[in-house]
Amino acid sequence: MIRISVWHGDLSDQYLRLVTQLGADCIDFGRGEFWPGVKEQGYPDVAKVKEIRRRIRDFGLDINRVTLPDIIQPVMDGEVDTQVAKDNSCRALEAFAEAGVTIARQRFSGDTFPGQVVRYRAVHRGGYRSRGESMGMAKEPPPTPTQEELDAWWERFLDIYGALVPIAEEADIRLAMHPSDSPHVDTPFGALGYHRIIDAFPSRHVGYLYCCGTRAEAGGSALILDEIHNYGRKGRLFTLHMRNVRGSLATAGAFEETLLDDGDINMFKVLQELRRVGFDGCINPDHIPAVEGDGEGVYQGLSYSIGYLKALLAAETASR
Repeated sequence: MIRISVWHGDLSDQYLRLVTQLGADCIDFGRGEFWPGVKEQGYPDVAKVKEIRRRIRDFGLDINRVTLPDIIQPVMDGEVDTQVAKDNSCRALEAFAEAGVTIARQRFSGDTFPGQVVRYRAVHRGGYRSRGESMGMAKEPPPTPTQEELDAWWERFLDIYGALVPIAEEADIRLAMHPSDSPHVDTPFGALGYHRIIDAFPSRHVGYLYCCGTRAEAGGSALILDEIHNYGRKGRLFTLHMRNVRGSLATAGAFEETLLDDGDINMFKVLQELRRVGFDGCINPDHIPAVEGDGEGVYQGLSYSIGYLKALLAAETASR
């Protein structure tokens, strides 16, 4: 059964009641430094993770996925020894698995190429605003990495991920990788690099946090449906980010994020393809634009997004 996950917010009783009332099923944690213990010892305190999970479950929710401590730029540049960062990520993965979490993501600095675009605030219907990025506005973009630099980056990724995979298999927790955002040519987790992850690690515990918006930025709706079919039939789709965009870097040299019904992607067709490949994880309404009256929590945009996805799920079920 496809379920809906949302960001952890402030984890207050008010927020957890709100998302429960709206019909969310699970909570996602996107920041590696969120968890107690990470700043103090480099990895989460397993007792605190269990405590937070129990509290979430008291509201009828559960944790969908978490994020391991970030692998920072000096590590990926080879400026410092990778061992400490690798050990911390391994201990974090063990802690989350012991607490009953089923999906974890590892971030790697350097998987995007900042400066290739200019970011701006796009204006849409009724004046709501969202992220936009344009390659054309970047008049003098910095050089992208050389092949030698990319190869060195990839070797460090293989070294660190290679230490995590056996733990994931033994502890039965899945590793889900998000694509590079923005997905410029040759980004490590752009289209070609993203495929390489499951080639390098042919484990059923290695797969994807597939982001529809990010991959649409690369090539639009047809690319998304092809990739969902490809990864899904291999059983490598673990969880999804559902966000819509207009345009793509390939077709327009730019893109703009939108509300779920206001972009180029037909989200109903995405759900149909997910059903065809047997996906039974969580979908998350990611990068939600603020609408009139929204504050920092974007609660009205969140309410709209959850309602829209629940309606699509009901319609897809009724259409079969």
